[in-house]
Amino acid sequence: MSNDSDRVARAGDYVFGLMNDRDRARAERDLKIDPAFRDTVLKLAERLRALDPAGSSTEGQNARWKLVSQRLAELPQMHARLAGLAETEPPPVVIHRLQRKPYGVGLHALGGRLGFAIALALLAAFALGYIAGTL
Repeated sequence: MSNDSDRVARAGDYVFGLMNDRDRARAERDLKIDPAFRDTVLKLAERLRALDPAGSSTEGQNARWKLVSQRLAELPQMHARLAGLAETEPPPVVIHRLQRKPYGVGLHALGGRLGFAIALALLAAFALGYIAGTL
């Protein structure tokens, strides 16, 4: 394979059993001749074996999902949500509108009478330029 991510994706498809017969036969042939692919499949299978201590029966599948759920629940970011601490924190500050008018800089500052005066001046300059160009 030309890319490591392609090799890992292909190894994952092989380990999870997502390949059709032709691709599986090709992957098994590559296991014999491609050491990088073989190592990737072995590493992925070892990682998955850690999640599957019971085997591959129906009870084993239920136990795997419980184990995955348990490991997810053990993550530090999940403790705050499960303990109800996230609800007791005050909500973040959200700015709904500006309390005072913007000043000085930017496009938002060209409103009102000043903006109208600038627009008229530009219109007059362009009109004079057009008239001077046609004469």
